[in-house]
Amino acid sequence: MTVSFRAAVLRGYEDPFTVEEVTLGTEPGAGEILVEIAGCGMCRTDLAVRRSAGRSPLPAVLGHEGSGVVVRTGGGPDTAIGVGDHVVLSFDSCGHCRNCRAAAPAYCDSFASLNLFGGRAEDPPRLTDGSGAALAPRWFGQSAFAEYALVSARNAVRVDPALPVELLGPLGCGFLTGAGAVLNTFAAGPGDTLVVLGAGAVGLAAVMAATAAGAPSVAVDRNPRRLELAERFGAVPLPAATAGLAERIRRLTDGGARYALDTTASVPLINEALRALRPTGALGLVARLHTALPLEPGTLDRGRSIRHVCEGDAVPGLLIPQLTRLWQAGRFPFDQLVRTYPLADINEAERDCDAGLVVKPVLLPPARSR
Repeated sequence: MTVSFRAAVLRGYEDPFTVEEVTLGTEPGAGEILVEIAGCGMCRTDLAVRRSAGRSPLPAVLGHEGSGVVVRTGGGPDTAIGVGDHVVLSFDSCGHCRNCRAAAPAYCDSFASLNLFGGRAEDPPRLTDGSGAALAPRWFGQSAFAEYALVSARNAVRVDPALPVELLGPLGCGFLTGAGAVLNTFAAGPGDTLVVLGAGAVGLAAVMAATAAGAPSVAVDRNPRRLELAERFGAVPLPAATAGLAERIRRLTDGGARYALDTTASVPLINEALRALRPTGALGLVARLHTALPLEPGTLDRGRSIRHVCEGDAVPGLLIPQLTRLWQAGRFPFDQLVRTYPLADINEAERDCDAGLVVKPVLLPPARSR
C-alpha cells in the first residue's frame, strides 16, 4: 500500500511549518489502523519541540490531538476498532509495562521514547517526503498534522459518529489533561475547592470539569479575556497580579483550597498556590518546569503535597467517552474554546496561539476546510 497526502512538516527547530506532499509506504500492521484525519488540535507540547532542539527528531510531522475516521485496519486480536469507526487519538504507550498493566498508561516506562524523543525505529521508513527522505512519523503515536495517520489501535478511542468528529481531537490530550487532573488525580466532588493557575486550554478544561463535578473553583491568569472565559465556565476570576494572592484565594475558598492545579510552571505562582492550600491540600503540576523549584519555608507543612500529573492520570478509553457525554449534556462546553484553521494556515494558528489570541486551534485538512 502506498498513500500520498498533504501534511505539515517541521524541518528545523526555528523554521515555519511547510505543508507538503508526503507518502506513507506501508500497510497497517497487526493492531494498527489508518485514520483519515478530520481535525487536529494544536497543543503547546507540539510547539515545545522548538525549545527541545536536538531531542525530538526532525524533519517530522507533528500533531497529537487528532480525530477522524478509520479507513483501514491491520486486524489482529487487539483491534476492536473497524473501518468506518469515528475515533479520537491519544498518546502512545507500550501496553505491557508495569504501569500500563496497572491502568496508568500515561506513566508508561517507554512514554518519552514513544511520544517525544524518537518513537519506534523503522527500516525502511514508513513516511517520506517528496524526495524520498525519511520523516519522523510517530509524534505521540500519531503525527496528525496531516490528512492521514497510521496509529496503534490501542491509542484510538471510538466515539459516537453523531458527534462533530473534527472538533474532538483535543479531548485526546489538552482537555483530557485538565479534566483528568480534576476528575482522576484529585477525584474532586461537591464542595471540594480548586484553584487553577493559568486559564489556557488545560486550565479551562479543569475549570469545566470542576464545575461539572460540583467543585467551586478560582482561576488565576494575567489575560483578562481568559479570565472572562473562566468566569463563564463557573470559576471565580482572579488576576495573577493581585496583591496578597494566596490570602485572597484562601478567603475565596473558605480558608484554603483543597486542590490546586498549576499549568504555568511559574515558580512564584506555584509557591502562592501552596500557601493557598488548606492543611492536607494537594497541588498538581502539569507544565514542565525549566528551572529549579525552590519551595518557600512552610509551604509543605501540615500535610500539604505536590506531584506531577501526566495526561490527567487518564485511561483515554474511559475518560474521553465520559467527556463527550458531559459535552452532550451541556456540562463540558469545550467547543467554545476551539477556533478552526485550514491545515495550510498552520503557521498563522501557531502565531495566534503564541499571542494568546486563541485558546485551542484545530487544524482541518483540505477536505474539511473547504
